[in-house]
Amino acid sequence: MSGCDAVVIGAGHNGLIAAAYLARAGLRVVVVERGETPGGCAATEELWPGYRVDTGAHSLTGIDARVMADLDLAGAGPTPGGAGSKGAGLEIMSSDPCVVAPQPEGGALVLERDPARTAESIRRFSPRDAARWPDFVSAMARASRVLSVLYDTLPPRLAGADRGDLWELLRLGARMGRVGRRDALELMRLIPMTVEELLWEWFESEALKGALAADGVRGICQGPLASGTGYMFLHHMVGAAGVVRRRRQVRGGMGKLGAALQRVAVAAGAEVRLGHEVASIRVEDGRATGVVLAGGDEVAAPRVVSSADPGRTLLGLVDPGELAPEFVRALENIKYRGVVAKVHLALGEPPRLPSGGDAAQAAVLAGAAITVAPSIHYIERAYDDAKYGRPSERPVLDAVLTTALDPSLAPKGHHVLSVAAQYAPFQLADGSWDEARREALGAAVVETLAEHIPRLEGAILHRHVLTPADLADRFALPEGNIHHGEMTLDQVFFGRPVAGWARYRTPIDGLYLCGAGTHPGGGLNGRPGAAAAARVLRDEKRRQD
Repeated sequence: MSGCDAVVIGAGHNGLIAAAYLARAGLRVVVVERGETPGGCAATEELWPGYRVDTGAHSLTGIDARVMADLDLAGAGPTPGGAGSKGAGLEIMSSDPCVVAPQPEGGALVLERDPARTAESIRRFSPRDAARWPDFVSAMARASRVLSVLYDTLPPRLAGADRGDLWELLRLGARMGRVGRRDALELMRLIPMTVEELLWEWFESEALKGALAADGVRGICQGPLASGTGYMFLHHMVGAAGVVRRRRQVRGGMGKLGAALQRVAVAAGAEVRLGHEVASIRVEDGRATGVVLAGGDEVAAPRVVSSADPGRTLLGLVDPGELAPEFVRALENIKYRGVVAKVHLALGEPPRLPSGGDAAQAAVLAGAAITVAPSIHYIERAYDDAKYGRPSERPVLDAVLTTALDPSLAPKGHHVLSVAAQYAPFQLADGSWDEARREALGAAVVETLAEHIPRLEGAILHRHVLTPADLADRFALPEGNIHHGEMTLDQVFFGRPVAGWARYRTPIDGLYLCGAGTHPGGGLNGRPGAAAAARVLRDEKRRQD
């Protein structure tokens, strides 16, 4: 049996970020990961000879700037021989224009970071909307700044609060006051709205509303007419500095993020053990004392920090008899309902948008995402299929030509198109995901894309499909949910992962959660890992005092 000060379960980005912060604070940290590579959903695989594909996340859009700076992720990497290294050497590339939204009647809406240039693209669809665009960008920026304050704050307990909780509430009130009472009240108005209602207040163009509304339903089994999708729309803006998020990717593939985070953690003093699955968490007298590995080895530690989802951690790795029945019931009622699938295409030529004009084609070749969501009604109809346990016949798509920014990901002259498709429900009304359904899903995605890229089917050399069930198996995502739990209003802030336990601690003393299933939620932003580490260190300081 080996021992340390803290053992971290999972070498995904949140687990490695937590480990890096803990090790930098002087704790002896061991990270245990079942896979053979670090990074979790930030994965790059050679699916076909010469083609490196981001099989999980294909963008690094929302990573927290402070985490990047604290861990010096973009600093110069190791020099030859290993001497004189500084930082993790992560090279991040970005695209502007950001989004191309092709329309069924022809033409394409191009969204850029520059409000003036975006307004010109919008003008072809609605001069009124073009005039309102700069004010909309400003209003949403103010709302997302207020939301970022909530994200940077440890959620106070509302029931059974002690003096520490009251102090947190006072600090939150003071910070909200600094960003402005009017903006704070506006955020409270926007959060419960449907994304349709939010956008209807501003715009008339179906093309614009559809392209924007796709962010309001990303990763959740709800349509744009559902309450709270206004919140999801704002969630994606936090850390992205704008309504139109500049798409970013990592040179060499998203797998480089995990490798960079592993280097940072190891440089800080952590040990990372790959290929070692945790079978259970040891608990003695109500306190975590370490983990037992699948092979029988044990790692003893007074602190266990899990980046696995809350259900897997507390119902799968902990004996449920250690937990109160009402807490177990709350965990069992967490909604996951994964609805995202991935389709990867190896192309012999770049995709062409003949109906979108030169500007749209140039944007695609510059790395902009292709969003197929031509109207809010289109999104709602796609959701209607999933609502009844069927994959969408005409799915909402987010497609990225990763080789536009990084040609090294494919053989010379060839390309990789990675597509996130929604809605494909994890739980089907009839049967389960099999090879026939997997192929039908891939065909529906290609057929939908081909309506806007006529030469697409002839350019496809290889196709690879990951259903929500595949994503669940490959990346340990509960029911294939990319957020480790739906980000609906009852499962965020004070209720994430469950009501009363939104502060990274668990009822097991010394056992903490640091994954996407904790506040402030999913995405490759790294905030849960950093915040959980801060919670552990704060508890340690209190113990020493």
